[in-house]
Amino acid sequence: MSYASAAALQEAVYQRLFADTALTASVGTAIYDAAPSGIAPKTYVSLGPEDAKDASDAGNSGAWHDFTVSVVTEEAGFHTAKDVAALISDALVDADLTLSRGRLLSLRFLSARARRVEDGDIRRIDLKFRARVDED
Repeated sequence: MSYASAAALQEAVYQRLFADTALTASVGTAIYDAAPSGIAPKTYVSLGPEDAKDASDAGNSGAWHDFTVSVVTEEAGFHTAKDVAALISDALVDADLTLSRGRLLSLRFLSARARRVEDGDIRRIDLKFRARVDED
């Protein structure tokens, strides 16, 4: 195992989200590789933390990548955040992503956590996905 395909996976996920017309109709270009600095849009999507584990076997080198995509909104209630989270899930689950390094074998939803942050004024949903990447 190596971490060699991690950047390629992140780029492919970002491109997939940015190319999804339903998602961009909802949040525009507010899809970030990191939380925006300065004044953030009212609702945005941010790629977040990742954990990688070896998934190599006798014939292949690869890794499991568990990564987070977050929806953050100032909208009251969780409805807007959940709508955007559903669009993200629709765009990523079983997506056929082409990586610049390695090959994506699977991409699935693992879990989600919805919560209020910053004294309850902000709603945040962290969606966790698992990708299996073959590095050969």
